[in-house]
Amino acid sequence: MNATFVRPASLMLALAALLVVTSSLSAETVTGKSDSSQIQPNIIERFTPENASETPDFQKHVIPLMGRLGCNGRSCHGSFQGRGGFILSLFGYDFKADHKAITEGEEPRVDLDSVDDSLIISKPTDELSHEGGERYKLGSWEHRVLKNWITAGAKFDGENIAEFDHLDVSPDEIVFAREGQKATLQVIAVWADGTREDVTPLCRYTTNDDTKADIDHDGIVTSGEAGDTHVVVAYDKAVVAIPVIRPVSKLIGKDYPNVPTPTQIDKLVVQKLRKLGIVPSELSSDEQFLRRVSLDIAGTLPSPSEVLEFAADKDPNKRAKKIDQLLETPAYVAKMTTLLCDVTGNNDTQLVNVSPVRTGPSQEWYDWVYDRVDRNVPYDQIAAGFILARSRKEGESYSKYCEEMSDLYRNGGSFADRESMTHYWARRDFRQPEERAIALAYAFMGVRIQCAQCHKHPFDVWSKDDFDEFKSFFTGARFANQPPRNDGQAYDEYNEILKKLDIDKSLKGNQARREYANKLKDGKTVPFPELVVAAVPSNMNKNSKNAKNKKGLPTRSREARVLGEKTVDLSDYDDIREPVMEWLREKDNPYFARALVNRIWATYFSVGIVHPTDDLSLGNPPSNEPLLDYLAKGFVEHNYDIKWVHREIANSRTYQLSWKPNATNRHDVRNFSRAVPRRLPAEVAYDIIQQAAAGDKSFDTYLTSIEDRAISIPGTRAPGTALYPLQIFGRSERASNCDCDRSEEATLLQTVFLQNDSTLHNAISNSKSWLGEVERSMRPNGNGGNNQVAQIQAQIKRLYEQMGNGRTYLEKLEKKGDKKKAEEIRKKIASGKKRLTTLREQLENAKAKQDKEKELAAASFDSPAEMVTQAYLRTLSRKPTDKEMTASLEHIRGIEDPVEGLHDLVWALLNTKEFIVNH
Repeated sequence: MNATFVRPASLMLALAALLVVTSSLSAETVTGKSDSSQIQPNIIERFTPENASETPDFQKHVIPLMGRLGCNGRSCHGSFQGRGGFILSLFGYDFKADHKAITEGEEPRVDLDSVDDSLIISKPTDELSHEGGERYKLGSWEHRVLKNWITAGAKFDGENIAEFDHLDVSPDEIVFAREGQKATLQVIAVWADGTREDVTPLCRYTTNDDTKADIDHDGIVTSGEAGDTHVVVAYDKAVVAIPVIRPVSKLIGKDYPNVPTPTQIDKLVVQKLRKLGIVPSELSSDEQFLRRVSLDIAGTLPSPSEVLEFAADKDPNKRAKKIDQLLETPAYVAKMTTLLCDVTGNNDTQLVNVSPVRTGPSQEWYDWVYDRVDRNVPYDQIAAGFILARSRKEGESYSKYCEEMSDLYRNGGSFADRESMTHYWARRDFRQPEERAIALAYAFMGVRIQCAQCHKHPFDVWSKDDFDEFKSFFTGARFANQPPRNDGQAYDEYNEILKKLDIDKSLKGNQARREYANKLKDGKTVPFPELVVAAVPSNMNKNSKNAKNKKGLPTRSREARVLGEKTVDLSDYDDIREPVMEWLREKDNPYFARALVNRIWATYFSVGIVHPTDDLSLGNPPSNEPLLDYLAKGFVEHNYDIKWVHREIANSRTYQLSWKPNATNRHDVRNFSRAVPRRLPAEVAYDIIQQAAAGDKSFDTYLTSIEDRAISIPGTRAPGTALYPLQIFGRSERASNCDCDRSEEATLLQTVFLQNDSTLHNAISNSKSWLGEVERSMRPNGNGGNNQVAQIQAQIKRLYEQMGNGRTYLEKLEKKGDKKKAEEIRKKIASGKKRLTTLREQLENAKAKQDKEKELAAASFDSPAEMVTQAYLRTLSRKPTDKEMTASLEHIRGIEDPVEGLHDLVWALLNTKEFIVNH
């Protein structure tokens, strides 16, 4: 198995052809074997003999050995501050710096005159004097490696670092038969000069799930619980993940049942399930499928009539037709737009002073994305609109740009008509090259490169140098309130515009922007901020990465690599962001297409094929590599058609499986053998609460009318009563470069909201709700009795309060001897008593009227079973069972007012898990 700078896509495509599936392992220990021809034996064999005289290599042996011993780990000298004044690069990525730290520094760790007194020997072999305890013993092979290196002069040629090629790891897949079984990995390092060496003892080993498989520092893997995971091998720059499987049942190989696989997705999913002994669940019912797909694609409940019609439809292609229908709705566009706004960071609080017009830039951002999703613009073009954004068209002057923008706002135009999304570069947290590199890699590559900002990424090949070169691609763009002075023509045009506006130059900030807005209304052209894109920055040197300017300060090279990939001469580009977009568009790019299809997949299954969805690193491999490869390749071949991805997933049998588990897949959450019930996104949860309670006409508009829906809220702010529920249901804060900004975890606050919040009860019972419509149909003359009783009771309460206050005042007047005022108060109290008697009579009459209305309402409620059925259809998208119907009718008939009983039923249904999760 080859890997290094080999990325997951090409790596696992090769694996797919080479996989060797072992249905059971009979031996207690399985050892990986490689072609032994011209392979240098492992370091233990060579340095165990006492007479070993070989001089080890610093890069190939000494640094990896220190990694094995834990010296350059996070908890020791590899931490940011080091230990005991001795600092190593984390996991040994920086050979030059580490050699200097060991051989020079304030307290050198080697002593060429007295080798045994070298600190890298004396400390780790002494349990008492070494804070980290004994790491190896005197006379051990580890001791001989370090001693021989020091004896030979502790050398390292930093100008001729050996070029590493790849790792061969065998076996390339481990299949265990029982718990406690062992398998030994063999790892061969292959260098660019053709040298091959067994480096098994020098690798760093980790497991992605120690309950499924554990691995020790010798590369011995031990089986745990049934299931699957990966063990990860790291050496030099290489990171290789090896699948480990222990079947959960005996239904593997020839014993695996015949399972339908109508689509390529199904074939690839079942291919993995067959190894695991997991049998997929049965197909979901029509009602389950309709509710699930409507929520996943459009964030909307199907209407009661739609549920009944779909269940009765005999067309074998009805599911595919429904998918196509949903993909053409504004609700789909809004939901997909929200996903893209999440990952690109559309955050109101970061968009400050983006325009002189007080128009929400987050709304413009949303509208721009919505327009492109609506037109199904290829995703690479959408991404280019962000990555290569610029304010002015090619050859356009600053004054012409300002005229165009002024006309846009003055004439009520849409920012969606602009060619690119410049607001992306205007965010306050997107100003520095480091911020841009991290955010762009997160959004369009689905990777977390933050670690490489300081040290080599622990789970991928990126080094600090790779990060520094990557960020250099984002140094040429700057969002500015006015043209820079070095752009003489634009700067002069800016001043000319100001001169024509005749604005007080002392006005700054918001005051100036308000004045600009007023001038714009008057038909004037006003200055607009712009995204200024420069060519190669002047402080980049053409010839050398180590060049210095006249002041002796280092300058940046004009050559840079895109995350360790091909080298680019930036002077060949007018916009140095272009090489990044070109690289992303390459057909074999390991991130761009995979990142989006993986995120879309996660919206249908609650977990990505790679999970978390923003961690497409070598150390976090896909649960099904061929599946992710198929989707990513198909996405590119279909010209980055986002709808193709949705159709491909939703039309698969895998997606349409039931949520009900069987004996083999009850604990499966990552291999897609069933539909795992999952919390809905916050916006969808809020919307369907409102939809389920809405009147019939309003209910049916949720697919097509999105203006008041939560899935159409553009930025991070939310209007009115929607703010709190959206927060507690986990709406994305878009505050960091992490998909974890959105949460779909269940919380106690969500339960409290569904049970007690006044906005929910109001949604159920307001005059425009379904219950409001039901009540009006039962009481065509209104609810006069109820209203009158409430009004009279309120009057009586106020009268009692007034008479009580009067008596208290009367006592004070009598004590003062103010007879005149006291007499006036007595008359008012007496008048109040008469009024109270009258109100009591009116209250009795009103109650009688109320009782009569309830009798009439109960009489007109001639089909309570139909109302119960409607309540279930509009909330759970299915008819009630016989048991549920009986219980519901008993409750409604046991309450004096049937509308109140129906209110209770709707409230109860909204509080079921079946309603608030997608299944």
